Parts: sequence; C-alpha cells; structure tokens
Amino acid sequence: MPFQQESGLICCHFSFNVVRVLKKTIENSLTETIGNTFRPHFADLQALLLKCLQDETSNRVRVAALKAVGSFIEFTHDGDEVVKFREFIPSILNVSRQCLAAGEEDVAVIAFEIFDELIESPAPLLGESVKSIVQFSLEVSSSQNFESNTRHQAIQIISWLAKYKSASLKKHKLVVPILQVMCPLLAESNDRDEDDDLAPDRAAAEVIDTMAVNVPKHVFSPVLEFSSLSSQNANPKYREASATALGVISEGCSEYMKDKLEQVLDIVLGALRDPEQVVRGAASFAIGQFAEYLQPEIVSHYQSVLPCILSALEDASEEVKEKSYYALAAFCENMGEEILPFLERLMAKLLGALQNSARNLQETCMSAIGSVAVAAEQAFIPYAERVLELMKAFLVLTRDEDLRARARATELVGIIAMSVGRTGMEPILPQFMEAAISGFGLEFSELREYTHGFFSNVAEILDDGFIQYLPHVVPLVFSSCNLDDGSAVDIDESDDENVNNFGGVSSDDEAHDEPRVRNISIRTGVLDEKAAATQALGLFALHTKGSYALYLEESFKILVKHSGYFHEDVRLQAIIGLKHILTAAREVFQNHNEGAAKANEMFDTVMNVYIKTMTEDDDKEVVAQACTSIADIIKDYGYGTVEPYMPQLVDATVSLLREESACQLTESDDDIDDDDTEHDEVLMDAVSDLLPVFAKSMGSHFAPIFAKLFEPLMKFAKASRPPQDRTMVVACLAEVAQNMGAPIAGYVDRVMPLVLKELASSDPTNRRNAAFCVGELCRNGGDGTLKYYDGILRGLYPLFGESEPDDAVRDNAAGAVARMIMVHPESIPLNQVLPVFLKVLPLKEDHEESMAVYTCVSTLVLSSNSQILSLVPELVNVFAQVVASPVETSEVKALVGRAFLHLISLYGQQMQPLLSGLPAAHANALAAFSSNN
Repeated sequence: MPFQQESGLICCHFSFNVVRVLKKTIENSLTETIGNTFRPHFADLQALLLKCLQDETSNRVRVAALKAVGSFIEFTHDGDEVVKFREFIPSILNVSRQCLAAGEEDVAVIAFEIFDELIESPAPLLGESVKSIVQFSLEVSSSQNFESNTRHQAIQIISWLAKYKSASLKKHKLVVPILQVMCPLLAESNDRDEDDDLAPDRAAAEVIDTMAVNVPKHVFSPVLEFSSLSSQNANPKYREASATALGVISEGCSEYMKDKLEQVLDIVLGALRDPEQVVRGAASFAIGQFAEYLQPEIVSHYQSVLPCILSALEDASEEVKEKSYYALAAFCENMGEEILPFLERLMAKLLGALQNSARNLQETCMSAIGSVAVAAEQAFIPYAERVLELMKAFLVLTRDEDLRARARATELVGIIAMSVGRTGMEPILPQFMEAAISGFGLEFSELREYTHGFFSNVAEILDDGFIQYLPHVVPLVFSSCNLDDGSAVDIDESDDENVNNFGGVSSDDEAHDEPRVRNISIRTGVLDEKAAATQALGLFALHTKGSYALYLEESFKILVKHSGYFHEDVRLQAIIGLKHILTAAREVFQNHNEGAAKANEMFDTVMNVYIKTMTEDDDKEVVAQACTSIADIIKDYGYGTVEPYMPQLVDATVSLLREESACQLTESDDDIDDDDTEHDEVLMDAVSDLLPVFAKSMGSHFAPIFAKLFEPLMKFAKASRPPQDRTMVVACLAEVAQNMGAPIAGYVDRVMPLVLKELASSDPTNRRNAAFCVGELCRNGGDGTLKYYDGILRGLYPLFGESEPDDAVRDNAAGAVARMIMVHPESIPLNQVLPVFLKVLPLKEDHEESMAVYTCVSTLVLSSNSQILSLVPELVNVFAQVVASPVETSEVKALVGRAFLHLISLYGQQMQPLLSGLPAAHANALAAFSSNN
C-alpha cells in the first residue's frame, strides 16, 4: 500500500485519517449495500486495520483502528472474511489493555463488542484465541477497579462462550479457570440496589448457571469444592455464595448432585440455620431449586429437609420467609403420602400466613397450598372448604396491584378441584366459573393464563360435565390463542438475553452454534397465556370428545399453526393437543358420511407435523413429546394406520439415535469426543421407547427395521457412556425382544455380554432392566442363549439374596429365572434353583412379572415335577398370599388356584396341617377359592 512508504509522523497521521474516515463511512452507511460497496476491498481494508492496530507510534491510530474494527465487523458476514479476524484478536486485546490502563474504559469495551460478534458467528473462527479472550475477560471481570458496565460486559462474554461455544471451553480446559473467578464473584459485596442487573454477583451467577446447563460434568466438582470451603468461611458473603452456587447449578448438574445429595444438603441445611439473614435467604433459594430440579431423590430426604423449611417460615426476615414459602411450594409439589404427618402443621402455618401477610407473601402461600393439595390428594379434602372460602375474597379483586394474587387464587381453586373431584366440586363450581370468566375483562395476561389452567383442571374433573361450559370458555381460549404476542427483532442497546428470559428463537441452551437472535421484544406474559390456552384446547377436546364438534376445526387450525410457533412452550402444548384433537375427531366423524375422509386428512396432517418435529424442531422437550405422541397413536390406532408413514418415522428415529437431528446439533468448530457429548435423557428415553412400540405393533415383521436401528442404539451402550444410557439401551432391547420374538436371536451374542455386566451394576434400575432383559432374551433367543445359562444364573444369584435391597430387582430376577425354566427346564439345575426362587415369592413390587413367574410355578406343579413337589409347604404359603393379594389379577389368582387344587388332588388330607399353619386371612382366601372352584 502507498502509505507504507511514508516516514514516521506522516505515516501516523495518514493511517489515523484513513482509519477515521473508514470508521465514519461505515457508521454513516447503515444500509444493506455497505457490504457490497466494500467487498472488493475487504482484504486490503483488513490488512490496513491490522497494521493500524499494531502501530507502536501512535495510541490515537490504535484506538481509531479498534473503533473501526468494531464498526467494520458488523457488516462482515461471509465466513472466510470473518475468520480472518482471528489474527486481529491479539492486537485487539493489546489495545484494550492499554486503554484500560489509561482509564479509557469506554474505548476498551469495544473489544467485548467485537468478541460478541465473533462468538455469534457460526464460522469456526475462535480456535486457540478463545484462551486469550477468556483470560482477558476474567482479568476485567475480577477487578473492582473498573466500572460495573465494563465488568458486566466482560462477564457477558464468558456467558456467551459458555452458552454457544461450550465445547471450546472444554477442549481448551477453561471451565475450571472460569469457575475459579466466577464463584468468588458471588461473594462480592454489593452496596448498590439489589436489583442492579450489572452487579457482578448476579452476572457471575448467570455464567455459572449457563455452564452448569451446558457442561455439567465439568462444573459440578469445582463448585462443590468451592461451596464446601466457603460454607466454613468467617465472611457471611462467602457462606451466602456457598449456598447460592449450589442452588444455581442444580438445574444443569442435577444428575451429579443427586449422587452427592447428602453432602450438598449438609451444606445448605447448615446455611439455613446461619445467624446471618443473607445466608439463610440463599439457603432457602437453594432448597427451592433442589426441590424443583433434584426430583425424586430430594423427596426421600423429607425428614431432614421439611422441618428445616418449616422453621425457616418463622424467620424474622421477610425475605427469608418468602423464599422459604417458595421452597416449601417446590418441595411439596413432588411429595406423596410422606407429607401426611406434616399436613396439619403445614396447613396451620399456610392458612395463618394467607390471612395475615402482605400480598406478595399471600401469593407464595397460595402456591404452597396448591403443592400441599397435590401431594396430600384425598387427605386434603378436610381443608378444601376453608381454602375455597378464603379464595372467594381474592377472586373479586380488581385493582391492578391485586391481580397477580387473583391469578394465583384462580389457579389454586383449580388445583383444589383436582383433589376434591367431580362429586365434591360440581355443586359449588358455577360461582367459581363465573368469577374466572369475569376476570377476562380486566386485561391482565397472567390472570388469563392462570384462568386457562383453571379451565383445563375443571375439564379434567368434570369430563363430559364440562360440555355445558364450552360456549362460555372456548371463545376466550380462541381469543388468547390468536393474540398478537408482540414478537419482533428490535435494534436497541440492550443485549441481555435475560431481559425477557428468552435467548434466541428457542431457549434450548444446547443449540450452541445457531446464530443468536438477539434483542427480541416479546411480551412474555402473552407467551405464557398462549401456552396455557393451547393446552386448554387439547384438554377440552379430550374430555368432551364428540360434543366438541362445533369447535374442532378451528381448534385444529390453531394447534397446527402453534406446532410451528417460534417459542417452544407453545409448540409443546400444540404437539400434546394435536393427539387429543385426534381422539375427539374419531368420535365426531364416526357417524358422518363424509367423516372418514375428514378424519384421515386430519390424521395425515398430525403425523406429518410430528415427523417434521422429530427432525427439524430445535427443542428437545418438544421432540420428545412428538415421539411420545407417535407411540401413543401407534398403540391406539394400530400398525395398519401408521404403516404409510413408517419409512419417514424410521428415518427420523435413526437420525435421533445418531444425534443428528436439529435439536441435537452441537458446535461445529471443535473436535468433540462422541462419548463426551451430553444429551437430554428425557429425549433419548422417548426416542428409545419408540422401538418397542414399533415391535409390538409389527411383531416379527419389525426385524428388517430393527436391523437399521440396532447399531445407532448400541452407541449408547458403550462403557464410556453414563449408567442412564446403558440401562436405556437394555430396557429398550428387553421390550423389543419381548415383542419382536424369534428374530432377536440374531442379536444375542452382541447383547448378552452387555446385559450380564449390567446385572452387577451399582444402580438398581440398571440391575432391574438387565434382569428383565436377560429373561426375554432367553425366552425368545432360541438355542443360542443356552451357552450363557451358567453365566446368567451366576449373575442373577446375588439378586435373590439379602444383599439386594430393591424388591423390584428381585421380582425381575424371579421373572428371568421363570422364563429360563419355561423354555429350557432341562438346562436348569432345578434342585438348586427352585428353593432360592420360591423363597423370594410372592412378588413384592413389579407385578408385571406375575404372569411369567406364576405361569412357571403352576406349569411345574401341574406337570407333577418332582423337584417342585418337594417344596409343597413353601408353595402353599406362596399360593395363599397370592390369592389374598389385593393387587394381583384374577387371571394370576386362577393360575395359582389351579395349581393349589392339583396339590390337594395329590395329597388330600396331608395338606390340612399346612393350611392350619397359615395366617387366618390367607387360609380363608385359599378356602374360598377352593370352594368356588
């Protein structure tokens, strides 16, 4: 370039002026044509900017170049052009550090704006430079010498990297260094307004949360170590940070926290007793998070957790009280009968607080009462009348500041209705329905949202009794579904994805490398309202069926439209609702001359929506629900109805098993270890559940399809995969073997070593599934399984002993032995096996194994097998308990009854002493059965 030949001062001024003109030109040319204007000169301009960034003779040139790069990169979209900016990063960092040292923070933060653009780009451009970007961002984040805004922008860069380039952080071993800075930031004193979104502790919590969601395996141990040490710190801010950190990671790191729950709870319950209010408040928050995300394991600790929460409800601090009520609501929501010993004390506190507290606490109390009602079920009925009477006062509130409380009250009435049931609720329902409907005139989206939930609950308890309300409520639901949600891409100064708690087109945090749609202005209340209304449409159709005819077509149009809605909460409810619409359509059209064609058209639309969702939707929960809905349709309609869609269904299932669908896309600019890829367990469980459904509907004809699915499925069975993956595979294979039958024989040698290993798993679910699977492999796998019999019996034997703590595991082990005996009794040493086998009977928990187990026993008895006839006292005891059991089916009881009658025919009066030795209830049950037969 010509300027390179100029000497010192002239070169400096020329460079500065060129860069300044370039920057002004870019800033003043905010049109789509700017890229085309500069495109032929990009290479030269980038070289110029880089040289100016490195100009050692003038700070003015370097700063001007930094500003120009910030403007320039916004109009650089071509991947190759953006990648060239990678070589700019060291110079950008150098200039920014100089600006910070000189107190020019407003200039230095341009670096963060540039990094933001680079992170947003789908091009693989960061490479090794991610390490220097993180180091610089951490330096700025941790320095209290800088302004809040500067530090916040630095922390935000870490957050974006964690969200969109998490594999880069793993690859370059940056997770722990980031946490070593972010965790202590949680303890930084904040003398400003608590709601200051720029506060470092808040921003750091967001980073830790994001990292926990995206790289949980790498986050949990460092955070637990920080919390363990900080819980003993003399500084209360560190003790607060200890509890906060554990609360923040509980969503993303849930599986790892469940394994260390006692240690985690020890820290947080200790914090709940801390003398400092801020520490107790953080502990209450953490308990609420645990209750939400560490289910169901957290409930098993109710004896230690619930009393601590109840004590915290008496706290002198209103903040601690409010957080404790939130924790109580979240904790009780997943409890069952465990809540009964605490019910009276809980309701006394909640009812007292409901009548004597500020509005915000009343709202939280109503949420907690709802959770208690769900947990207590019928036991809540004695409190229902009192609560419903109190709700009447809330349901007539009309002031703007009271409408949130009215919304909560409406929700609570619906929850209580579910506990009380149709008989108790139907007579008093009209007044509550009238109050709920009148709330639509108050123009408050959250009230409408909760009212739609109330309508859904009422439809569920009334079933066909809800028909009378359809003309009043369906138009209201249609209105909410058709609301303008205000979604649009704004150009403003805000770049905080938490402004609307909505980042990108989907909030699925694993869509790492999809370009972010930033600054979306969305009325989030309307989104929630749409989701609740969409759910209501499906439930109305499900429960009123043929009587929903008048509204069916419009509801169907809305649900199809919402299945492609931009937000996943609405899409999820649409996917569920479409299945319910099909249920109603079957009844609506069954007696219509032209109904069959219309029903088929709707069915075709729904199936195409579901298949498209499986492959193209970017939210894992939505895709999982599509898989579940398809499985339900196959069960309800049969294989013949879905046969035309099988090629697409199989392709979509293969894609999901290979983790190649849209919702499973991960970063493209890093080498990701296949075994280290973290997936959504709910999604893969739903996908793997499709295979047994296919097999059940097709029988042995499933074999050629299974051949395509087997290898992708077995990828999850590798030793490097977590236990949940392996047991998912084993459970799937067990049901496929059960339903496909003889063709499973071709897979026995590949599958049996995995299953035998899982019999010794430390996880009871894995042992249970393995025992079930080994039995089905033996039942359907042909003679190829015989060579494994000795190994199988050795693997099953410990599951019959006292060292096995899980009844369901033992029941499935009994089922496996029963199947083995039925197919190859000659290969089983019955004299050794039967005494052990009968000792664990009757079955205690998994009664799905009853037919296999008692068919085996009955067959042996009826054939007068000498080995089993030597165990008559044990048999009589088992038979008596089965016949007296309230959970066993009449079919099972008939099996053992016939065997018992055969024993009587063989031994006659010799049986009398055995019968006399039985408990009276068991003896009477056997006697009654014998006399009836």
